Amino acid sequence: MPTELLFRDDAYLTEAEAKVEAVNELGGIVLDRTIFYATGGGQPGDVGKLRRADGSEIAIGTTIYNKEDKGQVIHVPAEGQGAPQVGETVTLVLDWDRRLKRMRIHTALHLLSVVLPFPVTGGSIGDGDGRLDFDIPEGGLDKAEVTEKLNELVARNAAVSERWITDEELDANPGLVKTMSVKPPRGSGRVRLVSIEGIDLQPCGGTHVRNTSEIGLVAVTDIEKKGKQNRRVRIALA
Repeated sequence: MPTELLFRDDAYLTEAEAKVEAVNELGGIVLDRTIFYATGGGQPGDVGKLRRADGSEIAIGTTIYNKEDKGQVIHVPAEGQGAPQVGETVTLVLDWDRRLKRMRIHTALHLLSVVLPFPVTGGSIGDGDGRLDFDIPEGGLDKAEVTEKLNELVARNAAVSERWITDEELDANPGLVKTMSVKPPRGSGRVRLVSIEGIDLQPCGGTHVRNTSEIGLVAVTDIEKKGKQNRRVRIALA
């Protein structure tokens, strides 16, 4: 059975109960539902812990998708941890501080793709920092100028929301896809769009803040030349 992705409907959930569906040969734990984001789209998997009924805890070092069943999420325990029993009910406890930094930087990267309206060739999200790679014919990007424009968008206090469209609607609007290397997740018949009111609309399966004001000040920390036309722009929470 596919894992119910609670974070898709509410990225601010920090605790939830779930039932253990399976424990694989490597100790990976499959639950019927989860608040933990699984690695994908440049965003790393969440960490946290599973609290058992007896009060003991299992530290989760990362969260990934099952390679053999993309609908299943595997919670990977940190080294030396025990394993729950199949059928057991556990409480998921998210490392919220780390997740929130990722949500803030992920939303800021969407704004960066507006400041620099070029095809995106790659990207990654860290704990308070991140980067996007752009296919830019000419160099000459100025860190201070890009930072100023980025913070102007943050200061708009724009609402961030999600909605779904069909695969066919996405095919009819190819301009929504900015990324060249990471394609929107497909196969379920629908694609999730993230909207930043009056600023941006693009497919994305990641977690985001509810308003750009929650991002806070950001700074462009580096602009690197990565090949003839590729420019890597790094940003961080100030």
